[in-house]
Amino acid sequence: MPQFAEFGPAAAWLKRHPQVRCVDLLLADLMGIPRGKRVTAAELEGVHGSGLLLPGSMFALDVLGGTVQSTGLGFDEGDADRVCLPIAGTLVPVPWLGADIAQMQVSMYEHDRTPFHGDPRHVLEGVVARFTALGLQPVMAVELEFYLVDRERTPAGHAQPPRQPLTGRREVKTQINSMQELDEYSAVLGAIAAAAREQELPVGTVLAEYGPGQFEVNLHHVADPLLACDHAIRLKRLVKGVALQHGMEATFMPKPYRDHAGSGAHLHVSVLDAQGRNIFAADDAAGSEQLRHAIGGLAATMNDAIAICAPTANSYRRFQPEAYVPLNPSWSVNNRGVAFRVPHGPPASRRVEHRIAGADANPYLLAAIVLAGMHLGLTRKLDPGPVLAGNAYRDATPTIPQSWPEALGVFERSEFAREYLGERFASLYAQTRRGEMQDFYSYVPAIDYDWYLTTS
Repeated sequence: MPQFAEFGPAAAWLKRHPQVRCVDLLLADLMGIPRGKRVTAAELEGVHGSGLLLPGSMFALDVLGGTVQSTGLGFDEGDADRVCLPIAGTLVPVPWLGADIAQMQVSMYEHDRTPFHGDPRHVLEGVVARFTALGLQPVMAVELEFYLVDRERTPAGHAQPPRQPLTGRREVKTQINSMQELDEYSAVLGAIAAAAREQELPVGTVLAEYGPGQFEVNLHHVADPLLACDHAIRLKRLVKGVALQHGMEATFMPKPYRDHAGSGAHLHVSVLDAQGRNIFAADDAAGSEQLRHAIGGLAATMNDAIAICAPTANSYRRFQPEAYVPLNPSWSVNNRGVAFRVPHGPPASRRVEHRIAGADANPYLLAAIVLAGMHLGLTRKLDPGPVLAGNAYRDATPTIPQSWPEALGVFERSEFAREYLGERFASLYAQTRRGEMQDFYSYVPAIDYDWYLTTS
């Protein structure tokens, strides 16, 4: 049985923050979108004891918040409630909403306190348990890219870069690692950093990325993948909230602009043994034999994972040659064009950087599928093939699924996904994604009229 959060630490926190009047209880759905309820601070003790009731259909929602009825979690079971219980250590202030609002993350359970099969956090717990059984501990850090966009759309309804706060200009060019971009947006980026400190998020560097108004935030590594993903969920809400406070919007949409770089979510993973030693460490820049086996597992399961790494129609617009998005299960040292990068650094820092996923991927599911691939590789001693040298796009012929329907079909047939994520969860995820996909493709977009109305 899992260990549940006790009220004592939360009570002590509330005593230190007497101005807090309400607490947002956040449940991350299949897409990682925070949903839940706002309760009074006085009700938080009851939530720790008896839980917060929310329907299981919270994990059968499409991205618009509608229930995908084919999952059986809607009308078929009367939209039945489950119990959501607080996650220890996640009670934090929400500075962009005011001093009287706090938030706390929750996870869903059945009424007998067994984990609900549809909650991605429990799915990740199950994968981590496989490492624990081997006497191993994954260490993980998350990098997230996002765009700041103008709250006003173009006349055609498209996103556009915001006017820069200092000059008033609208930047439309690529400015990789631009210090001027950092200067222009220093107020909002500073507010993001300040809010992260208040929420005790281990935020590191902030970089200006390739696109106009695009940035990357790095979270420091922690020896707990669940905690790393809790941090990522919290950071995404924080970035969006602070951006609104500064008159902009923040988006983790993978490809908001046709002609500019997409936004990804990169995972950095190493593995410690029972003595706390990094099993990937080696004087060889390519890492230890175990590191190569882990990459071998990732390469062997890459196609199975794409439906999780790229969960929406827009996700697939990132997969273009020479866009720093991998198209093949390649690996290399200090090469950002590959799927699985071994970053340069001292032997003790040897790790795998997984570079496939879009920023819209659910952090818990992304971590689960990545760790599952690494576990498969470690236990079966899989070979990743030779280290790629030079241009990863020299052969630009993609071997990964290039469309949402193709990726979802691969996932539905995947024995690997069912084995590591659970039969019930894999079915739930596939049904939910397929329901959303069918709705998406039923719409006729403006480009269809532009291209085909008079030519057909």
